[in-house]
Amino acid sequence: MTSPAAPEPAAPQNQKAAKKDPWDLPDVSGLVVGVLGGTGDQGRGLAYRLARAGQKVIIGSRAAERAEQAAAEIGHGVEGAENAECARRADVVIIAVPWEGHAKTVEALREELRGKLVVDCVNPLGFDKKGAYALKPEEGSAAEQAAALLPESRVTAAFHHLSAVLLSDPGVEEIETDVMVLGEVRADCEIVQALAARIPGMRGVFAGRLRNAHQVESLVANLISVNRRYKAHAGVRLTDI
Repeated sequence: MTSPAAPEPAAPQNQKAAKKDPWDLPDVSGLVVGVLGGTGDQGRGLAYRLARAGQKVIIGSRAAERAEQAAAEIGHGVEGAENAECARRADVVIIAVPWEGHAKTVEALREELRGKLVVDCVNPLGFDKKGAYALKPEEGSAAEQAAALLPESRVTAAFHHLSAVLLSDPGVEEIETDVMVLGEVRADCEIVQALAARIPGMRGVFAGRLRNAHQVESLVANLISVNRRYKAHAGVRLTDI
């Protein structure tokens, strides 16, 4: 008679699971990205780069006709729609509106953005004779203001430090820069990181929770000074990762 096989030895109780590779990001190629403020320089540039990378993109504006015209100019399958329709149809919604209209736009779309992954890339800045300077909203940052106004959405912050000139230039094949991504849920941040990584030359890097968004938004004032001094389109690259 054959003896029964010996049981497999049990794994040690204190054995730790292998750590997840931080660069192992989800496949986001099937997600629809909506860009509110998609007719402005930053939103338009982001829409162009994501669509050029193969992402399905809808740009939003207060006027559908304006969004449709901008979408036709961008090409690459980009569609245009009124803001509410853009928010409803998108899986991920990027807020790229001017700071002055940020709160009003976000609050008006609370219902359409319910349950959505929202990416705030707005930089609260002021300008005077000395140049650009950071503003600090009552909530702490533009991203935190969005989170306060959208309690049933999943708000993250990203895409703050990108040059609209480089984004929109079809002659630029790669944009060598990092995108700092902040948020409360790591899985949501990884989706945004993966979207950033679809653009050649970019990396999406997790950079903390939303409470740290203010200094990320504020850094744009420094980049504006750099760009003016050196006639450049500087971004941010993080080292040793």
